[in-house]
Amino acid sequence: MMIFSLRPALAVAIPLLAALLILFFGSRVKPNTREAITLTAAVSMTAVIFSMVPAVLAGQEYTANLWKLADGLNLTLRTDAAGMVFACIASALWILTSVYSIGYVRGHHEKNQTGYFAAFAACLGSAAGIALAGNLLTFFVFYEMLTLATYPLVAHYRDDKAKASGRKYLGYTLISGQMFFAAIVWVYVKYGTMEFVPGGFIRAGSMEAGLMCLLFFLMIVGGAVKAGVMPLHGWLPSAMVAPTPVSALLHAVAVVKAGAFCVLRVVCYVFGPEAASWCGGAGILAWFAAATILLSSLVAMRQDNMKARLAFSTVGQLSYIVLGIAVLAPYSIAGAIFHIVAHAFLKITLFMSAGAIFVTTGLSEISTMGGLAKRMPATFTCFATVSLGIAGLPMMAGFVSKMNILQGAWMMGRSFFMAALVAAALLALTYLMPVVQIAFGKGNAGQVPAHKHGQGGHGGHGGHGHGYGHGKHGHGGKAGFDAAPAMLVPLMVTAVIAIILGCEPNAGVHLYDLAQMAAEAITKGGM
Repeated sequence: MMIFSLRPALAVAIPLLAALLILFFGSRVKPNTREAITLTAAVSMTAVIFSMVPAVLAGQEYTANLWKLADGLNLTLRTDAAGMVFACIASALWILTSVYSIGYVRGHHEKNQTGYFAAFAACLGSAAGIALAGNLLTFFVFYEMLTLATYPLVAHYRDDKAKASGRKYLGYTLISGQMFFAAIVWVYVKYGTMEFVPGGFIRAGSMEAGLMCLLFFLMIVGGAVKAGVMPLHGWLPSAMVAPTPVSALLHAVAVVKAGAFCVLRVVCYVFGPEAASWCGGAGILAWFAAATILLSSLVAMRQDNMKARLAFSTVGQLSYIVLGIAVLAPYSIAGAIFHIVAHAFLKITLFMSAGAIFVTTGLSEISTMGGLAKRMPATFTCFATVSLGIAGLPMMAGFVSKMNILQGAWMMGRSFFMAALVAAALLALTYLMPVVQIAFGKGNAGQVPAHKHGQGGHGGHGGHGHGYGHGKHGHGGKAGFDAAPAMLVPLMVTAVIAIILGCEPNAGVHLYDLAQMAAEAITKGGM
């Protein structure tokens, strides 16, 4: 049953309004006021989105028509099961990343904080629009909004390196976005609709197989770029020049998840399992995803910079989602959707830990962190715990999603993909557990003399060099135990939630049930 309501529109409007308020009042008020706007908007958005979950679980949908451009061309928001999973995660994590951001930007004395918080809010508004989009046109509008809103965050430091990374990000995402738009026009001209339908509205045999495969990849490329599927991943490691909370946003909350969600919408709600399989597109996509999972893990092992290692980890972990979708089995699709949840909590904990280490000690290279766990035991305990979750340890959220994807691959007879997933789990241990071993091993990184800090940064902007210090603002061995509470508490919360969801996937708002509902609707609709 469809319920016409303003709630979907309100969920999108709250963060966008917050962005405008921060821009307007940000330089005129105290930081506390600006940050209060951010936190109020985050809590309000989350409350609105979570209030719609019970109805969606009961099989109902909230719909809001934003704007009618012409007959069949509407900007529409709609709450289906898959969209609600993404919307719940994005909104809930905005609260935690906002608290973390406050601790980070104050502890690191960041410049341009007004623009930072405004762009962050705009990104979350765009992510909500993507999650709740009812058709391809609405999806595309918010998808491109997300691209533009993220650029100021990637280029936050405004030096040559940051600007170059920002241009690279725009080059990848805007070009692929235009290909996506061309495919949307093609779909509308050919089929006369752009509405998302579980199981898809494109039918096998409705055009020549080669042309349908071309259309498939014109649409997929828009999502594959943001999801970091190799060889389209080049922008993602470069974007690590941004502040760590931005990296968390890119890798756990909005951007790469939006790319994976785009793949889900195209494969399962536009083409559907039957057409995606018939034209050969899903099979090719699955092989690219499997290759990405393995290759990115090998590259991650070679990175000494913490954020770079985590960036390549994300490239691989997001392709778990893409692979689960492309396998086209009910279990694998449910697992892919739930991996949006699992990876969000796991990876945001890792990035928050990296940021807490950097702000507290000035260290960003793994090889310099020997014995640092003595100084930051809680941070590294959380890091170690979620690292096991990334590898798929039982009782962690990652195990639930990956076992579903494995079961789907087994049901479809895809033995190589099963082997690739198992190998990737072992590789995850080889690039994450050495960090834990170094930190809990011998060394005195936590007691580096103050006069040595600030001498080993690898250049760059004064506030964000990498290495033993960071440019001219190196840390001088701050007194205290572990990270500041504003950074430590959010990463501890996300780590605990990752454990809870591993033990009880339906804890809270029943995200696992939503994932299963979406997968069932997709596979039944595609029959």
